[in-house]
Amino acid sequence: MKAKKHEDSYTIAWKRSISGLDVTDSVEYKSLPSGLHNVKEDTVYFIHEDEFAGISSFVNGEAEESERNALMLAVGALVPLTYGRLGKSWRHADGLRALARDLVEDPSKTDPLEHYWQKHQRREDEEAVRPTSGEGSPSILREKRRQMQSSPNGRPRTRNRAVSGASALAPPGQTLSVHHPALSITTFLDTFGPLIFPLYKAALLRKRILLVGQAPVESACNFVYNISVISALPSALHDLLPLSPLPTRLRPLFSVGIHDIPTLSTGSRTSQPIHTLSSEYQAYGWVACTTDNILGAKDDLYDTLITLPPSHSKQARSKVWPKMQRNNAVSIKATQRDARRYAGLRRDLQSYRSASSRPPSSSYLQPTRSTDTEEDNNDTISSVPVPSPEQATITDREAVSTFPSSDDEHSLLEPQSWSALVYSSFMWWASAGEKRTDLEEESEYDSSLLANLGPVDAHTPSRQRSSSNMGVDSGGGEETGGVSFEVAVFGYFHRFTGLILRTLSDVIDAQDGGACSEDGSEGDGGAGSAGGDREESDETIEITSDDMMKMGLDVWSESDRGFAEELVELYWGRRACVRGGKVECCGVRVL
Repeated sequence: MKAKKHEDSYTIAWKRSISGLDVTDSVEYKSLPSGLHNVKEDTVYFIHEDEFAGISSFVNGEAEESERNALMLAVGALVPLTYGRLGKSWRHADGLRALARDLVEDPSKTDPLEHYWQKHQRREDEEAVRPTSGEGSPSILREKRRQMQSSPNGRPRTRNRAVSGASALAPPGQTLSVHHPALSITTFLDTFGPLIFPLYKAALLRKRILLVGQAPVESACNFVYNISVISALPSALHDLLPLSPLPTRLRPLFSVGIHDIPTLSTGSRTSQPIHTLSSEYQAYGWVACTTDNILGAKDDLYDTLITLPPSHSKQARSKVWPKMQRNNAVSIKATQRDARRYAGLRRDLQSYRSASSRPPSSSYLQPTRSTDTEEDNNDTISSVPVPSPEQATITDREAVSTFPSSDDEHSLLEPQSWSALVYSSFMWWASAGEKRTDLEEESEYDSSLLANLGPVDAHTPSRQRSSSNMGVDSGGGEETGGVSFEVAVFGYFHRFTGLILRTLSDVIDAQDGGACSEDGSEGDGGAGSAGGDREESDETIEITSDDMMKMGLDVWSESDRGFAEELVELYWGRRACVRGGKVECCGVRVL
């Protein structure tokens, strides 16, 4: 398909499609988002009819004066969503870009388009044979087995036994294609800093998340992919959660515009069901990016709004951070605990290698050399050596272990509460001014989320689980401990998710199983009756400060307390109440 922008209109100048697929009246607008006239080239990802992933390569070339001295066109393709979140559409990025560059020189030469179509089109005999797909893909959703169980929302529960994502990981020594969205994870971490944690929490709550920025849009589309991956629910957790349909991942819409408003409205918990939409995605949020600022003004369409800094802000003297806010215009900031966790993550990730041969522009990775070997499938096979922890200088370690270090970074964080300040002072007094051991334990606990990551097994601090569901659609590399930098980051967040949800599950099980009768005695059938009527129980789940610490959340933060309570309400259909932090002296509570 070739879409062309002519004056103020969009036209499809050339197209080929399989029978029954309509690519008119919408695809041309998705292929050419607003603002592309300001850039020379760009790559755009989008979703079409909830069944196809779209990719378009945009080129802005010179033209005659009658054409306003500019010829803007995009060459795109639609790929069935039978694999991962983008159907491996990123594999066509190089080919489509080459076609677009040739066409902008002479738009009348469409023979290369025909040849590309003949080579890559889906044959009719391929319809019945589909590749093994990842978790939550449409093919798995159509074939998933149903188990009739009770659910917090009253619907029959469906269990999605998704195929493990480990089969998608390439053998050690291979790397991801240079266009794979997962390779943007370093830029993602650098762009958001500690804000990545409140963003992750909003995604885990299946909020409607809208990223608003300017062209080019490829980086924003990559961020959409990363947000969906880090907030995915590992398959080992599915049996713990009674919610049905279980939103195993946040629905990624990638690039959207004003023509997508009907689709965006389906993500609200109060929206009406859409028959053409998979039940897994009904009313359980989405994540998307746009260059249409008007969408940011429609606060009924989203729950969380993120304003991305413009690309030219990279040249600013001080770091320009994204702005996060709720739909009521209240700013969202990282907690003090998030800041410490972010600093530790930066430190621990320095020993991992990227799965790309492309030199990363990130403070996490410091490549010394790179080599490119192109294969028939456009995947690059190489590695990027980085210094080991022993080779890193003391200055490097200190640089990545301290956050915040400036006023701009402080602006990202919630102010320290009075209770937290009193507790910190009390701990300093109790330890006679020595280094706080609780912060050391906290740092070790966070580091354990990256410990022993391997291609087969991974461990949370308290339980063992399979790391096969890392959520990466493809790739792997020469890495520390058997995984690449990118997979390590995804594994870190999936372990974090497991830590949070397992802790909450244990709390709920303990309170339901230990329910006492009215006379104060514990009945023999208490556990069984609580388990059978858990969804219908009106008892409020009490989450203690110790539980918050086990989950790695900030017991002093109002936002983290609200996060824990909303998680229980979403996935278990129960009310919860978090008891804040406390300070005790000789067994007597003083705060």
